[in-house]
Amino acid sequence: MSSPVKFAHVVLKTNQYDIVVAWWLDFLEATPRHTNPFITFLSYDDEHHRMAIANVPTLEPANRKAVGVEHFAFTYATLDDLLDQYERMKAKGILPYWTINHGMTLSAYYRDPDGNQVETQVDTLTLDEAEQFMASPAFAANPIGIDVDFDSLVARRRAGESVEALTDYTTAGK
Repeated sequence: MSSPVKFAHVVLKTNQYDIVVAWWLDFLEATPRHTNPFITFLSYDDEHHRMAIANVPTLEPANRKAVGVEHFAFTYATLDDLLDQYERMKAKGILPYWTINHGMTLSAYYRDPDGNQVETQVDTLTLDEAEQFMASPAFAANPIGIDVDFDSLVARRRAGESVEALTDYTTAGK
């Protein structure tokens, strides 16, 4: 058996087509690769599309108590990139509903206009370090993470504090 080489894309369906397309284009700073009244394909990198949004006007609102996808995540290259995204969205009045240090990532969670949940994150550990952390008693005791204040992180980073200090799990939330 062969494993996939990458995760290619996700497709959302919506009854608020123009609003949801505009939100995702802005949120990801994406480019529409193709758009028509039924579907928009968008990408933010060299992939032909990372997301598609289908217009299905007859959809009913999502049942939050039904099974399905909890959230999907996008990784930023650096802590500064993640904090810049946070500040860019905050300036538009779009705030995350949750900001957390998971140990192996520092993350901010948002909801799109349909309530789809998306995580923006930066890796804080190497793969080997993350595997060690996930096998540790600290992770076993708290596999979710520690809430953090992104406004505080932004201020501390702008004041020159190191990435290592800002992403340190042992001092997260303090």
